Amino acid sequence: MLTLRALSLSMAALLLTSCGDSAGTSQSTSVPEELSALAANSIRVNNNDIAGSVTSSNGPEAGVWVIAETHDLATLYSKTVVTDDQGRYLIPDLPEANFELWVRGYGLVDSPRSNASPGQRLDLIAQIAPNAAAAAEYYPAGYWYSLLEIPEDHEFPGTGPDGNGIGVGVLTQDDYIRRVTNGGCVVCHQMGSAATRTIPEMFSNLETSFDAWNRRVRSGQAGAFMTRTLAGMGDRRTLEMYADWTDRIAAGELPPAPARPQGLERNVVITQWDWADPTAYLHDLVSTDRRDPTVNAYGKIYGALENSADYLPVLDPSAHSTSQIVVFPEDPNYGGESQPAMATSPYWGDEEIWDAATTVHNPMMDSDGRVWITSRARDPNNVPAFCQEGSDHPSAQEYPLGSSGRHLGVYDPSTDIYTPINTCFGTHHLMFAEDADNTLWTSGGGTAVGWLNTREFLETGDAVAAQGWTPFILDTNGNGRRDDYVEPDASIDPSLDKRINSGLYAVAPAADGSVWGSNLSYPGAIVRVIPGSDPSTTALTEYYELPLDENGNAVEGFSPRGMDIDRNGIAWVALASGHMGRFDRNLCRGPLNGPTATGQHCPEGWSFFAEPLPQFKNIQQSGSSEGSYYTWVDQFDTLGLGPNTPISTGNQSGSLLVLDDGEWVRLTVPYPLGFYTKWLDGRIDDPDSGWQGRGLWATISSRAPFHMESGAGTTSKVYHFQMRPDPLSN
Repeated sequence: MLTLRALSLSMAALLLTSCGDSAGTSQSTSVPEELSALAANSIRVNNNDIAGSVTSSNGPEAGVWVIAETHDLATLYSKTVVTDDQGRYLIPDLPEANFELWVRGYGLVDSPRSNASPGQRLDLIAQIAPNAAAAAEYYPAGYWYSLLEIPEDHEFPGTGPDGNGIGVGVLTQDDYIRRVTNGGCVVCHQMGSAATRTIPEMFSNLETSFDAWNRRVRSGQAGAFMTRTLAGMGDRRTLEMYADWTDRIAAGELPPAPARPQGLERNVVITQWDWADPTAYLHDLVSTDRRDPTVNAYGKIYGALENSADYLPVLDPSAHSTSQIVVFPEDPNYGGESQPAMATSPYWGDEEIWDAATTVHNPMMDSDGRVWITSRARDPNNVPAFCQEGSDHPSAQEYPLGSSGRHLGVYDPSTDIYTPINTCFGTHHLMFAEDADNTLWTSGGGTAVGWLNTREFLETGDAVAAQGWTPFILDTNGNGRRDDYVEPDASIDPSLDKRINSGLYAVAPAADGSVWGSNLSYPGAIVRVIPGSDPSTTALTEYYELPLDENGNAVEGFSPRGMDIDRNGIAWVALASGHMGRFDRNLCRGPLNGPTATGQHCPEGWSFFAEPLPQFKNIQQSGSSEGSYYTWVDQFDTLGLGPNTPISTGNQSGSLLVLDDGEWVRLTVPYPLGFYTKWLDGRIDDPDSGWQGRGLWATISSRAPFHMESGAGTTSKVYHFQMRPDPLSN
């Protein structure tokens, strides 16, 4: 009888454990059947697990996914694991149901589905891909997108439709790349999926791929937005670029092969549930209080449907069931704005599938389990008098506001009551500060940043008194306090401060009381607001741009989108250049205020980590074709890889990208292809139960969930990512 250790050593000696570790490198080896059986039988299987081994004609298949799916529960449910270096797998903690299991992996095509129930052992036979093209069908979208050929550097700046076809506002190649990634095309959906790298059948009668692309961007209710985005990039040159991309793919061009999961990547367990409905799309979700991730342990998950529908989708992961919470504007006469389809959709025809009045964008949970959201409460142009000039509101006296497209709302599960909250300032993202007032800070206010004193609001119900806002003021006279200021278009006056038109996209209150955020555009910046004792009149701003060289080109990374702050005050940000950026203001050598502290004063505070996708085909500079939407920091070790771990959403990788001690760990969702999330949340359900009591939560955030491999009819999904000590832990 072989011991487990002896068996492992014997297997290591007999097997080429690199076989199948990356697509196209499998090597044939002879494996005695009894040894393969011993390997499978060495796995301890509980009555809620399914385990076994995966082999192919090449022997054990390491680093491939085993997927178990069931339709027996109230909503579609699946769980995915990765095989170890001997091709063994264990799917833990399954509910009582009948499951279909199959194998997916790079270098393979899907195996036939086999039936099993928890408590069983099941060996699976992997299917080697018959050719490179068949294998590539399973590659993440970003590998295909990396085949895109960006306009050459000498083509910039753009000279417009009568010139080189690139938009006149696009001054550099880097700025164009921003629009190709998370500043444009990738901001709403994944690019490079089968749905986007091929031409829909509806447009196959058009004469050229250029014509087909010109038509496809006008499809459906997002057509107007896509058309505006295209116009900003330059219609003609951009359509030529995408037409060339799809033509080359149709002619057989293939992307480089990704490596199979290695090391920690093989320890992930991914559970997923369907929620919402096929015509709705999610923006993001919330599971707990960011400041204390033990809140709402084992509780319900709440989502935000943005422009698609007026309800919050709810998942009960313990009961495997879903429900909905209706949300609505404060003004009963406001029914939203029409979202007409620009042209017939290849998926939905002329049906207008989105009809939201509230446009809920981002949810956050407080310490009592209430769900706070950014949501429209009224007509954006119906501005309350207390917001405007002449009001006695303290913030309006300092900086009156006009229209605002989105406001706030709160749902209390204990009473099942939703309350819209009318704000003067616009909102987009929101996050709680760590203060006695449970101040809720928001982004999306344009030239102002707004907040709500939620303690005061809950005690009094007075939304007017509980809210405030302030402009972004640089301390350019360097005296450490806020003074009168010059406007953004004026030169710096050494005796005054200066207002800037910064705006916040992301928002992230820090442990020291400051509030951080990101500023979109090129090269972009991150922003630090120090509220002071009375933020309406005392808040000061620090502004840190991405470094530029003497010619105005990015030194390395550029164009932030979503960002977060860690417990040490270090900012982490997703960049359109295909990097995760890190900014540490403690490294700044010069003054942080005064007349020179206007953006390019701390290049030494920045460092960059290229995300793990290939770079665009003709681009040589640092970076990748990724361009993640958001970087979120696991401040309290909810995943299990340590506190303050930064994680990017990996929209083109179909993964969460975890930066672990400077190395990337890809937590890839292999099924259905098309995982694309804009946010994540970490919760600790039981701090004493090891890996099983922790995990990250995410959802499909694409505006086009029907672009996933399962096609039209696919609903958005909730994902739970957990990291166990090894691939066979239960």
